[in-house]
Amino acid sequence: MALPNGAGELDAVDRRMVEVLATNARISLKELAAEVSLSSPSAAERLRRLEERGVIGGFTIDIRPESLGYPLQAIVRVRPLPGQLHVVERIIQETPQFIECDKVTGDDCFICRLVIRSMGELDTILDRISERAETNTSMVKATPVRRRLPPLVD
Repeated sequence: MALPNGAGELDAVDRRMVEVLATNARISLKELAAEVSLSSPSAAERLRRLEERGVIGGFTIDIRPESLGYPLQAIVRVRPLPGQLHVVERIIQETPQFIECDKVTGDDCFICRLVIRSMGELDTILDRISERAETNTSMVKATPVRRRLPPLVD
């Protein structure tokens, strides 16, 4: 599979390494090497190259917000008023309950994921933006597809 920006090709071993790491980023190098049928030094070298090429940008964990006391999630579409784009973006960046935010094309400028403890907390957070932007909020009922890898095909 060809990668953009001259990043090279992903062969079957590279794809398998990415799949294994996406499932368990804490896997030991020895276990990763066994999963992809390589020696530990060879697996380490391939892993280093995947990082250098930008295929892997970091290793992370998947934290469940409800386990930290945030039982509610909302998707908030944000349309800043004229001249307020940068102010609204800064407010979003400085509000830790916004756990994800994409700048998008279309009628809205931002689509954000927000974790909250209560509907009152939602009102408090949105009040910080309301003088500078229009918002449209949808409460998340379930997440049938969690963040996942795109297809890794030839």
